[in-house]
Amino acid sequence: MAWTDRLFLKLTNILATLLFLGSNIFAVAGPEPGYGSGKETYITPEWFAFYIWTIIHFLLLCAMIYQFWDAGKRVIIDGISWRYPLLAVLTAVYVAVWQRHYYIVAFIFALLVGSTVSHIYYIVKKNHRAENLADEFLVHLPFSLYHGWTTVLVLLTGFEAFGVNALDHKAGIWTKVFVFLALLFLEATSGAYAFSSPQGDIAASIAISWSLLAIFIHQRSSAFIHWSALAFFILSLFAILKSFWGYWISYRSSGSVLHDEESAPLVPEA
Repeated sequence: MAWTDRLFLKLTNILATLLFLGSNIFAVAGPEPGYGSGKETYITPEWFAFYIWTIIHFLLLCAMIYQFWDAGKRVIIDGISWRYPLLAVLTAVYVAVWQRHYYIVAFIFALLVGSTVSHIYYIVKKNHRAENLADEFLVHLPFSLYHGWTTVLVLLTGFEAFGVNALDHKAGIWTKVFVFLALLFLEATSGAYAFSSPQGDIAASIAISWSLLAIFIHQRSSAFIHWSALAFFILSLFAILKSFWGYWISYRSSGSVLHDEESAPLVPEA
């Protein structure tokens, strides 16, 4: 294990992670109100939806340790490379401008974050097969959650930038149509994640389904939006359960969650 190999990038990843983590902590614990202080729209979720960041932060902090192992270096350093610190910086800027209510600028950065995390997601999912549980939980899982959650953030920030304020305007017909289409898009994306392979990408689907549940709970001023969110949450949940079933069938057939080559120990024996 040559932990000094490409040490500068490893240290940059750590600093970028701390910047990314710090920006979100400040958004919650800073002098201004946190995630609940954004513009109220007809797609705004309940505050607990944003705590999906906590899971992502924890997993990425663990990944920063994992990158010093050869197995972690192959995917984080050699595969993702400088795209990760770029993603962390873009996300930190997004959170900063969003918290200051510059919603149009935040929407632009949300698109940049979405584009960057999509690129990383493609690298991780398509080009780097998980070789062990550490790859699965410290690399695949956080970027799956990140990818699904970013889809929600792009739509939410778009409504904050261009939609009406729910505290000042009742939901008109066009607002309901656009919210319905946004919820439909989220459910369809969740289903696409769940059925993307025999086992699907359950984590990304859960991130979206969790958000649909939070939208259902929060949106009570419009019965149409309220119950539409519930219906799409149920459909998304069904897709997740079906994906879990496929995962279980695969496990029963193979006798192991990982393939033989994926069952190798994290640190090879001397």
